[in-house]
Amino acid sequence: MALDYKSSGVDIEAGYKSVELMKDYVKSTVRPEVLGGIGGFAGAFSLKNIKNMEDPVLLSGTDGCGTKVKLAFLMDKHDTIGIDAVAMCVNDVVCSGGEPLFFLDYIACGKNIPEKIAAIVKGVAEGCKQSGAALVGGETAEHPGLMPEDEYDLAGFTVGVVDRKDMITGEDISEGDALIGIASTGVHSNGFSLVRKVFEMTKESLNTYYDELGETLGEALIRPTRIYVNALKNVKEAGIKVKGCSHITGGGFYENIPRMLPDGVAVKISKDSYPIPPIFALLQSKGGIDDKMMYNTYNMGLGMVVAVNKADSDAAIKAIEKAGDKAYVVGEVVKGNKEVELI
Repeated sequence: MALDYKSSGVDIEAGYKSVELMKDYVKSTVRPEVLGGIGGFAGAFSLKNIKNMEDPVLLSGTDGCGTKVKLAFLMDKHDTIGIDAVAMCVNDVVCSGGEPLFFLDYIACGKNIPEKIAAIVKGVAEGCKQSGAALVGGETAEHPGLMPEDEYDLAGFTVGVVDRKDMITGEDISEGDALIGIASTGVHSNGFSLVRKVFEMTKESLNTYYDELGETLGEALIRPTRIYVNALKNVKEAGIKVKGCSHITGGGFYENIPRMLPDGVAVKISKDSYPIPPIFALLQSKGGIDDKMMYNTYNMGLGMVVAVNKADSDAAIKAIEKAGDKAYVVGEVVKGNKEVELI
């Protein structure tokens, strides 16, 4: 019997089918700047529109979904994990004041099952639509023998642009500024290794309904990461200066908020200033996790924290809520050395 690529574990025909199934999802994200169709060797994106900027700066972000993909395997739900992959990248770009322009994904799998790959890309396309980014390309790599047949990993990257004068740098943050927290949808895409220590990762465990959650554990955990592109865009269009912006990802409050702070200031945040989603209380009580570890691992209900002039806080909240997000004044900037104090 003659050997071929399929007998070694890589199904080229499945690859063709995957591309056919995902074409409509990719097309739904197209922006006017996208050149050419699907299937080229490179994604082409015209930069003609940014010529009007005084000093255009390209911004980039790359990330994955971590071990949250394990949930997708167990629940056999693959159409939202792509939103997480996009969110983790575009939310970093908007932290610098940028507009995401385009996105590319990378899926590594043990076996290419076209319908599953198409479902993943459907989620990626949805994340791109939510953030206004074009999905200009991607890669599905089949790794027989390296990964189990029913598993995959998903990552991606985005490129955005901002006029240098509009960049959010944090350098103007000063004592007395207000901190506005924008609500998260739950755990987002960080801390799942600890989640998996607290809860059994089985179908039975994930299908367990909790009264305090009002849904099953799996439904609460797999909810996709919130994308904050429109919220930040609305604040900018309202003429409000965002002095600093922090995407609350791995490392929680203690690691991420200091990243936006200049020397000489710190922040004080009130834990009671906003509603904390019930999934965090359940996680903390079941795992016996102390407060410091919770706020050092999870977003605790705030996916983004921005610093604005205190006088602008009401207008900023109004602009954020216009995008369909919930926002709260959660603290203030004080003198210090980039510490985060939770009260």
